[in-house]
Amino acid sequence: MTGRQPKLEDAEDQEMREVDDGKIALNQVPMKYSGPSGERSRQVVEAHELARIGNAIAIPTDDNEVRSKLRLMGEPITYFGEDKADRRNRLRRLLAEMQRAGEDISGIIGDGDVDMEEDEDEEDEEYYTPGGDALLEARRLIAKDSIARAKERLRVQAEQAEVPLMKHVKHRREVNEQVKRFATLGAQSGFERPVSAVKFSPNSQMCAVGDWAGELKLMSLPNLEPMHTWRAGHDAKVGGIAWHPQAYNTQGPSAANLATGGQEGNVLLWNLQQETPFAVLKGHENRVCRLDFHPLGRHVGSASFDYTWRLWDVETQTELYAQEGHSKEVFAFKFHPDGSLAASGGLDAIGRVWDLRTGRTAMILDGHIREIYSLDFSPNGYQIATASADNSVMIWDLRQMKSIFTIPAHTKMVSDVMFYQGKGENNGTFLATSSYDRTIKLWSSDNWVLQKTLQEAEKVLAIDIAPDMNYIAAARWDRYIELLTPEDY
Repeated sequence: MTGRQPKLEDAEDQEMREVDDGKIALNQVPMKYSGPSGERSRQVVEAHELARIGNAIAIPTDDNEVRSKLRLMGEPITYFGEDKADRRNRLRRLLAEMQRAGEDISGIIGDGDVDMEEDEDEEDEEYYTPGGDALLEARRLIAKDSIARAKERLRVQAEQAEVPLMKHVKHRREVNEQVKRFATLGAQSGFERPVSAVKFSPNSQMCAVGDWAGELKLMSLPNLEPMHTWRAGHDAKVGGIAWHPQAYNTQGPSAANLATGGQEGNVLLWNLQQETPFAVLKGHENRVCRLDFHPLGRHVGSASFDYTWRLWDVETQTELYAQEGHSKEVFAFKFHPDGSLAASGGLDAIGRVWDLRTGRTAMILDGHIREIYSLDFSPNGYQIATASADNSVMIWDLRQMKSIFTIPAHTKMVSDVMFYQGKGENNGTFLATSSYDRTIKLWSSDNWVLQKTLQEAEKVLAIDIAPDMNYIAAARWDRYIELLTPEDY
C-alpha cells in the first residue's frame, strides 16, 4: 500500500513542468514566428514566462481550498461552465500574475502550500499491514494458477512468432475489414434511468444490463428481449457487472454466476435461479463502481468511491482485504488475463497496477490530466489501456514500465475502453472506446489506427464486446440498450 498523494495536472501544468525541467530561460532560446513578429513574440514570451512562474507555485488540489483562496483574493469562486481543473488553472494564473508584478502572495498560499521535496518524499512512503491466513491462501492459489496461465499464453505467443510476417499482416487486414462492417442492429428501451452497465455472457447468448435506478435485467440476443429480471438488489446506480468466467458452462445455475456493484456500497452475487441476490458482500463505505471476476472464478475485485478497491472470496463470501493507494475515488478495476495482477484507476487521474501475489504496487500509470473512468488489460499480457475525462486513451507497456502511445480518442470524456477478449487468433486484435461525445470508436491494436466510428443518438456510458465477436453492446444515457453487429452477420 502507499500513501502517495498524486497531483492532478492539466495541459497547462504539463507545459509548465516541461519548460521548468529544461533549465533554460525562454528568453535565451531563439524563436521564429510567422505574422507580426514583434508583438507576437512578446506575447508568446510573456505567456511562457507566466507559465514558468506559475509552475513554481504549489496550487492545492482540493477544490474547496481553491475556492477559499479565490474568495480571499476577491475573485469569483466559480464561472459558468468552469470545472475543478479550470478553477485550479485560474488560481494558478492569477497568483503567477501577482508574483510577476512583485506582489507578495505568501499570505494567500500560506506556509502549508510550499512545495517541498521533503514533504513529497514523506507522502511517497509505502506501508504494509498484516493479512490473515485466508489472504495468504488466496495469494498462493492465485500465484499457482497465474503461473500456469502465463505459461500457456507464452506458448501460444511463441507459436505465433513462427508465423510468417505477411500472414500476420493479411490476418490483421481481414480483422480490420470485419471491424469496419459493424453497424447498429437495433435498440431496446424499458429502463427508468440511464443504462449504466452491460456485459455479455461468456457464451455470447445473452447480456446482463443495469441502470441508474438499480434495475438488473438479463436480455436475449439479438432481439434484446428481457429473459429475467433480478429484483431487491441495488437501491440506485448499478456501477458495474461481471460474469463468472464459467457461467453457462461448468458453473452451476445455483452458484454465483454474476456480480454487481451499486450506489449503496454493496457487491451482490446472483445465481440464475433466484430473482433476489443470494449473497450480499458488505464492506465498502461508499458507491461501488466497476468490478471484475478473477480468471480463477473464486474471487471478485471491486472499485469504490471510498478510495479503495477490495478483494472478495466468493465461496466464503468474505472480504480478503481492502487496498488503499488512491487519493480520490476509485472508479475502474480489472484483473490481468493471467490473474497475477490487478489494475485500478481513480478520479485522482492515476492508475495503479498491483501484484496480487505479494500485495505490492507493480506499476504507476501517471500521465492523464483528468479522471480515469475505465481500463483494460490486453490479452497479450503486457499492455494496458486507460480511458480518461481528458478525452484520451493511453496505452501502457508493463515491460517498459511506461506509456507507449496516446490516442486522442474523443472530443469529450472517454467513458469506457476494452480490448476484444475472445478465443482464437482474433483475440486482442482491436480496441473499442465509448464517449460522452455520442460515438463508439474501434481501433486496431497493433498500430492504434481508427477503423470505425459509430455515431450514437446519446451519450454512451458503457460498452462490451461479445466473446464470439458478433456483437457490441452500448449502454446509453437516453435509457436505451443498443446492439451493433457486422452488416453481413
